[in-house]
Amino acid sequence: MTATSGEGGGWGGTGPNRAEIIRSGFSTPADSPHVPSFPFSYRNAEILTLAYRTSPDAIARLLPEPLEPTGDVVLIHIYKLNDTDWLGPYTEANIMVGARLPGGAEGAYSPWLFLSSSSGVSQGREVHGQPKKDAKVQLRPKTDAWVGRVRRNGIDVVTGTMAYKQRRCGPESLKRYMDFGLNLNLKVIDHIDGRPAIRQITARRFADLTIHESWEGPCTVELRPNVQAPVYRLPVLEMLDGFYWRADFTLVPGVILLDYLATPPAAGSSA
Repeated sequence: MTATSGEGGGWGGTGPNRAEIIRSGFSTPADSPHVPSFPFSYRNAEILTLAYRTSPDAIARLLPEPLEPTGDVVLIHIYKLNDTDWLGPYTEANIMVGARLPGGAEGAYSPWLFLSSSSGVSQGREVHGQPKKDAKVQLRPKTDAWVGRVRRNGIDVVTGTMAYKQRRCGPESLKRYMDFGLNLNLKVIDHIDGRPAIRQITARRFADLTIHESWEGPCTVELRPNVQAPVYRLPVLEMLDGFYWRADFTLVPGVILLDYLATPPAAGSSA
């Protein structure tokens, strides 16, 4: 067996040097990076989006200060990602609520995300600050309905259904309840000695979005309690609409909206 050296060092060569280590997009292991660098694209992604009404107090309890809720609607996106650069095919679920930064951006905050890709979990947590966890996520047609499931610890914590392609809709219908294209996240990373290293509100938006088809119709959402996937904390009070859509898009760098470690606490803050 012959050892070879890849870009930035590796077997048979020198390890990564300082310049390589501090460059943007560097990831370990150096000779087989686990986290992709920007940009990377998704092709022929299938998404089931389920909207329902919940308690405003339940949303407020999940938002980090100083984010504010913009409504009482929850969106659950269940993705079947058929062709993704670096990551390959995998599945994912993103639970979102409308939120705004006072005097700033307005979009959708993610209290939980679940997916089947270890690289996707790492990239989401390390780069975006998304609260991703491993889970079994499934989206498939069952005769005359779309059925989406999120399974964690052997429990179907989310089961969603939508009528199969009954009513076409335009892409603008997907933003009926909130601008979920701007995804807000709380990024939390500590130093090895336990000191806070990163405490930020981050935001990202997909680029090169092309929607190939979109449909809307009646839907249902069932939530089951699980301490490791507590989506039940956003109880279903009223079902709204479901959407099935198929799209291409590209993940590009986002922005830092708030740096808690660099910004003095506002008057009246709990800090």
